[in-house]
Amino acid sequence: MSKSAESESKQVSDLQDILSDFSQFYIVLLLSEGPIHGYGMIRAYKQRTGKPLSAGTLYPFLQSLESKGFVEKKDKSTGKRPKIVYSLTRKGKGFCDRLFKRFATITVSALEPSLETCASCGAKVYEGAHHETIDGVELAFCCVHCAKAFKEGL
Repeated sequence: MSKSAESESKQVSDLQDILSDFSQFYIVLLLSEGPIHGYGMIRAYKQRTGKPLSAGTLYPFLQSLESKGFVEKKDKSTGKRPKIVYSLTRKGKGFCDRLFKRFATITVSALEPSLETCASCGAKVYEGAHHETIDGVELAFCCVHCAKAFKEGL
């Protein structure tokens, strides 16, 4: 294997390691969207992340959440086919709120250096800001309307 292929393989491995640790967060995210059965979580996880989620990862984590009072399960079986549906409890919803706020803080700190602030309204723009040079200074705006309002206010 060439050094470049080895390096790329290592990078993919590193990414997969991080994503596998991220699986628990993503399972909680799926639960926050509403009641869902195990196979539905496995399928949604694969569709959204492109990575498989094993039953060996999912069900022990669900049991852990259930033992902490964050998740409850209900038997919604029809006929001979078992179907257990998982949903967040009130305590679980509070846990999700705290978790998602912490994640948002982490995400904002990672994105902050890439954001531009609209000179007119103060909105943060990740990409696609409208730029205009006014009085020799290049300014960023979230849209042409804010640029126009800014110039009219001068």
